Amino acid sequence: MASISELSCIYSALILHDDEVMVTGDKIKSLIHTASVNHEPFWPGLFAKALASVNIRSLICDVGAWWTCPSSRSCPIQLLPQLRRKLKQRKKSNDDTGFGFFG
Repeated sequence: MASISELSCIYSALILHDDEVMVTGDKIKSLIHTASVNHEPFWPGLFAKALASVNIRSLICDVGAWWTCPSSRSCPIQLLPQLRRKLKQRKKSNDDTGFGFFG
């Protein structure tokens, strides 16, 4: 389970992202300090570095998209066998007609 320090950094990063402000260690520290939360000093910088190369919006919107849909027919995991069959069929039809990327 996440510690208070980690949760405060997560919430601060979400607040900054929601306000369309660039997420930096100083801004996370500032929000945590404003909320009067005791935290370990290395967490804000660590979170800022981790989120620097991540699209936060896709991280929020796509969370669990590949893993949490066991009963849904549109689940990407459940569609993999169908996609593999279709790819094999296309490959066979391309081989049969002589048309392909390199043929």
